[in-house]
Parts: sequence; C-alpha cells; structure tokens
Amino acid sequence: MLVLINAVGLTPQLLPYAPKLQALANRQWQVALHDVVPAVTMSAQATILTGKSIFGHGIVGNGWLFRDTNEVRFWQQSNRLMQAEPLYQTAKDRAKLRRKVFRVAKMFWWFNQGANVDFSVTPKPHYGIDGNKIFGIHGHPQHLVRHLEEKFGPFPFHTFWGPKAGLPCTQWIAQASAEVIQKESPDLTLIYLPHLDYDPQRYGPSGADMRKLVQELDDACTPILDIAEKKGAQVWVVSEYGHCDVDTPVYLNRELRREGWLEVRNGPFGEQIDLFQSRAFAVCDHQLAHIYINNPDDIKPVASLIKNITGVSKILVGEERSAFHLNHSRSGEIIALSQPKSWFAYPFWLNDEDAPDYARTVAIHAKPGYDPCELFFDPKILFPKLKVIRKVIQKKLGFRMKLDVIPLDASIVKGSHGLPATNPENAPILIGTGPKPNTNWLPMENVHDLILNACGLG
Repeated sequence: MLVLINAVGLTPQLLPYAPKLQALANRQWQVALHDVVPAVTMSAQATILTGKSIFGHGIVGNGWLFRDTNEVRFWQQSNRLMQAEPLYQTAKDRAKLRRKVFRVAKMFWWFNQGANVDFSVTPKPHYGIDGNKIFGIHGHPQHLVRHLEEKFGPFPFHTFWGPKAGLPCTQWIAQASAEVIQKESPDLTLIYLPHLDYDPQRYGPSGADMRKLVQELDDACTPILDIAEKKGAQVWVVSEYGHCDVDTPVYLNRELRREGWLEVRNGPFGEQIDLFQSRAFAVCDHQLAHIYINNPDDIKPVASLIKNITGVSKILVGEERSAFHLNHSRSGEIIALSQPKSWFAYPFWLNDEDAPDYARTVAIHAKPGYDPCELFFDPKILFPKLKVIRKVIQKKLGFRMKLDVIPLDASIVKGSHGLPATNPENAPILIGTGPKPNTNWLPMENVHDLILNACGLG
C-alpha cells in the first residue's frame, strides 16, 4: 500500500516546522522538485499524475481559452482534460496483465470526475435552475460520501476557498482519507491537503506565520500517518510549488483595452469581455498569463506592447514557448511571465463602478482569470461577517442575492506563485521510500515512475 499526500506549498525550507513529516523524511529520503511552469495546481498535478510535460498532457494552467466555444474556463474537473494517461490507469492496466487487482482512492486531487479509480471524493456544489448554489461534495461510490458526511459532518466548503479558507477543510479531508484507508485498504491513496495555499497567498510567506501553519498541517496529517502505520503502508509526501512575496499586481487586460485590443460589452450586470470581438486578451494565472490573439498579424505588435509593461519580465512567442513546454494548442499565442515580485491580475474594467457583478463575489467559474482577492473580505465593508449573515438569511428565505464581499483592489494580495524556484530550499518537495534518486533536485515528471515502482508496477 502507498499513501501519497499532496501537501501543497510545502518546501524543504518549511519541512523542519512539521515534526511528523520531518521524522518521516528522516526515516526515508527527500528531494526537491523542479517546478513546472506555470507552477500552479492543475499543471503540477497533471505532471505528477502523467509523468509528462505540459506539452504532453495539455494542462497549460488552472484555466485557458477553450477555442471551440471561445470561452475561458477555470478549475475544470474532468479527467478527460489530461491528454496523457494518468498513473492510476497505468497501474490498473499493468496489474491486470499480472492478474492482479489494483485499487485506488482519489481524495480531493484534481481531475477527479470520470477518473478510473475505485474511491473518490471531490468538492462539487449543487446548482439549481434558479441560479441557486448549495455546497456539497461528489464521490464514488455514492454511499461513501454519505458515510463520510454522517461520520465527520458536512464538508466545510467555505473553508476550502474564499475569505474563510483555512484549516477545517484540510482536517476534514485528512480524517475522511484515513477512514477510507481504514475501511477499504486501497493499494494507492492520493490525498490533497490545501492548508498551506491560503495565508501564504493572502499575506505572502514573509507576512504569514509559516511556523504555525506548517505545524497545523503536520497535526492534520496525524490520522493519515497513524492508520498508514497500522496498515503497514508506505507514506510519501509531494507538493506542487512554493510561495513568494509579491507587491505589484499587473493589469495586462487593462493595458490591452487602453490600446484598443480588448473589447467589452456593457449590460445590466456590468462590463464583460467580448471574446469574439477582442483582437487580444490575457488569461491571467498567478505569475503567468496566456495572451490569445485572433489574427496572426497582430502577434508582433501585441508582443511589443506586453513586453514593455512594467512588471513583465519575459514574453515567449510561438516556438519560444517550448522553453517551458507550453507550445501547445491550448496555450496563448504569447506567454507572459511576471517579475518575481509581481503577479498578473485579471481585471479588464477601467472604473470600478463598471466591474462585472461577479467581480465582488467568489466566482471561480465565472471569472476569465484567477482572482486571489477572493481570499479576502473587502476591508471597505465595516462588518463583512454581518453582511454575509444577512445575505445567507435572504437566500434561505428564497430571495436571489449576490454575496458581494470581495475587494476589487488587487494590491491587497501579498503572495503568489507560478515562476520556477531558483533555490531548491524554496522548491516543491518529494519524500519517498526505496532507492533514493541520484540527485537533490528532481524533475517533477519523474514522480510518476517513482510511484509506479513503489507500487511494484514499474
């Protein structure tokens, strides 16, 4: 049995603050991992799961332009989006050839829906025809979700993302994962623990209490580590990226709009990007942005504009994108990388009174870019929690409402990620068993084969 904990945000530098995970590394081995670029959740997880570069698996970020419908979509869960075979499918096929059964549990890892695993749980709200949304989780088999909710209570969805994001969701996932290991004994269990992805983005690693946060993560791992020891399971730990301090949001879409490349449509719910009429627009994802351009003749002048924007460190055009394996059809015609202390904010409106209605809400599937402002209550609201309570009461009474408590000022964000680490101490980490890799800084693609080997299926 192998248990793989994805402790997003954990780095070699932070590991000493986690005594249980440090003890695990001391008994086993640890190496730093080279980030994929962009160093973001979906790209990193797809790389670990498939062992391929971004060009090989096609997950060019947390979101991108779906060219067939000309829509920007973020945080899609379909396993079919990966254009390479994930390790759980490979493991099952190899085990079958040996006339063995290989069972997998996938707990909150991405690309969960439609994955060929035996047990899965993932966040998935319920959406009503009237626009109503009820928090919930989705899983397979269905009785698993019912059992976990009966034993541990409803999943604390409001702590998974948004202004209240924090420790409770990680604790719930860890307890639920330990329960699955206890009752089902999967051959491979994939567990995603997001606790270190919140305050380091809100306040930056320098402004967050990293010692406290890492200790909380370490304590949350206790039920997993305890049941793994009882079952005689190997425990590995991996992470996706480390965080960095930032102080400058860069508004690429506003610059494109001012220069006439981006068009908007005004309406009753504020301005919206007109993706069909815009000659160029940016899909912003932390410290990397995809700039999509309809007419090839426009690439050169748009590139000239983007590279001269303050906060942009580098642009990659055409085949130059292959330097980071981003020469993929889903990528923008131009890739922009930020300066180390900068990050790319998605807003395209020029006046806040024209902002779309979703801008002041947690709306990860509506926004045409990643928005870390969703981790904050708007400081301009005197009593934001009272406003939330009033809105929730309105919702329970059957009234339509917007939970408009999110700030529009991106300068409030002090942490980000997306660029490759320049120091292995600040890079993602891998803790494993068996023969140690002959390096202290390993390509993230290599994790895939190491896991298969540890499962006896290499």
